[in-house]
Amino acid sequence: MQATRQYAQQADANDTLRSFRQAFYFPQFKGRDVLYFCGNSLGLQPKTALSYLMQEMEDWKNLGVEGHFQGRNPWFEYHKFVSPKAARLVGAKEVEVVVMNNLTVNLHLMLISFYRPTAQRYKIMVEGGAFPSDYYAVESQLRLHGFSPETAMVELEPRAGEHTLRTEDILAAIEKEGDSLALVLLGGVNYYTGQFFDLKRITEKAHQVGAKAGYDLAHAAGNVPLSLHEWQVDFAVWCTYKYLNSGAGGTSGVFVHEKYAQDPTLHRLAGWWGYDESKRFQMQKGFIPMQGAAGWQLSNAQILPMALHWASLEIFEQAGMDRLRQKSLALTAYTEFLVQQFNQEQDKIRIQIITPAEKEARGCQLSLVVAQKGKDLHQFLTENGVIADWREPDVIRIAPVPLYNSFEDVYDFYQLLQQYTQS
Repeated sequence: MQATRQYAQQADANDTLRSFRQAFYFPQFKGRDVLYFCGNSLGLQPKTALSYLMQEMEDWKNLGVEGHFQGRNPWFEYHKFVSPKAARLVGAKEVEVVVMNNLTVNLHLMLISFYRPTAQRYKIMVEGGAFPSDYYAVESQLRLHGFSPETAMVELEPRAGEHTLRTEDILAAIEKEGDSLALVLLGGVNYYTGQFFDLKRITEKAHQVGAKAGYDLAHAAGNVPLSLHEWQVDFAVWCTYKYLNSGAGGTSGVFVHEKYAQDPTLHRLAGWWGYDESKRFQMQKGFIPMQGAAGWQLSNAQILPMALHWASLEIFEQAGMDRLRQKSLALTAYTEFLVQQFNQEQDKIRIQIITPAEKEARGCQLSLVVAQKGKDLHQFLTENGVIADWREPDVIRIAPVPLYNSFEDVYDFYQLLQQYTQS
C-alpha cells in the first residue's frame, strides 16, 4: 500500500464494484460529494428507491384496497418479494426469514419465544457496552419474568487495558454460567468498537450448555458474511437502514432457524398476519401460525418501507456479498494503513484504532480514539465535508462502505487528518 493519490486512484480503477457508487445519491459539500463514512448509522439512498416507492403509491392511488390482490406486487404477499433476498444476504433458507416491524419490536418478539426461564436456568448473557436498545429490551424481559437485571443479566467485559472481547473469554464465561444460562444475546458487530464476534463458536458453546443463542445484527447485516442457518443460530434480528440502505427508521429482518419452522407450540405473541394465509380471511379463533419465520408476523406488511428495502436488496443481489466482503477487507485495510501512516508523521496527535486488527473480527467500521480533543477533530472533519459520527465518550466511527465508498475517498480523509494538524 502507498499513501498517495495515484495508488488510491489505481485501486479504484481495478475495483470491479466501482460502478455501484453511481447507484446512490451523495449529500453535497461545496459542489462535490461529501466523504460519507456513516453507512453504519444510515446508508445512502439508492437512486432506484423512489421508483420502487412510487409504484406502490400509484397502485394505492389507482386501486385503493384492491392493491392487496390486484397490484403489480400484491400487498397481501409482499413479504414474499423481499424475504428470500434478505435470507440469501444472511445465509439462511427462505422459510427462516421474514421482513417486518422494526428492530426492537422484533427483538422483543423473539425474546418472548426464546427466553423461557426456569428457577435454575434464567440468565441472559450480553456484551458489556451493547447498544442501549438491547439493554433496555433485556432488562424489561427479565423483569417481565420476575428476575432482577442485577442478578440475571451477565455482562461480558474486556480484559483490563483492552477494548474488545476475546473469543476464548466469551466461551469461558458461557461454560462458567452453565446450567444457569438461558440465552446468549450479542450484537453480531458491536456498534462502538466494530468487533465482529465469532458467532459460530459462540452458538456452539451456548448450545453445549443448554442455552439458546440469538443475535442483534443491526451492524452486521449487509456488512459481514453471515451463515445463520449453517451456524445453527436460534434467532436473529436486524434493521435495514444502516448498511442495507433502506431509509431512516426502515423495516427490520427476522431469522428463526428452520428447526422451529413447524413448532406451533413455541410461545409467541401472535397476530393476524402470522396466521395461516390460506385460512386468514375465515376470521376464526385459535391461532394457526404460518410455517417458519412468517408465523411471527403481526399486522399487515409495511409496504412503503419494504419497497425501499426491496430497491436496496436488488443492488446487493447484483453486487454479491462475497465480492462486497473482498472489497471491504481491502478498503478497511487501506483506511487502517493511512491512519497508521498519519500516526508516524505526527508528534502532536495520535489516533488509536480500537477495532480488532484481525480481518475476520471486523467489518467496514474502524473506531478511532484520538488522544486529545477528539470532538475537535470530529468537528473539523464535519466542517470540511466528512460525514462520520461521534460516540461518547471518545470514539469517531469511520465506516468505508464497499458499495459506494472509494479508495480515493479514504485518501481524501487521510489528507484532511494532515490538514487538521496544520490548522
